[in-house]
Amino acid sequence: MANTLVQFRLDDMQRAQANSICERLGIDLPTAMRMFIARMIQENGIPFSMKLDEDQGAEAAIAAMKKASQIAWEQGIADMTLDEINAEIAEARK
Repeated sequence: MANTLVQFRLDDMQRAQANSICERLGIDLPTAMRMFIARMIQENGIPFSMKLDEDQGAEAAIAAMKKASQIAWEQGIADMTLDEINAEIAEARK
């Protein structure tokens, strides 16, 4: 498959800010643009949001709890009592 060059203009401040965000995410700006285009095609629209939160600790904890709740619901164990949970833990530690 042949590659093609895509160019666009943005001001120096926008480019510096975008480069800084990409660097903090561990990617470069061209990679970010390729990711965006690939996902835009897959989703047939604007695909996603990648944000760096100032307080990632609290948000990460909340996201982990939501994920745990989702998994519990999917596994049919969302309504376990504390005693049942403690019994499962005790059994796993044997």
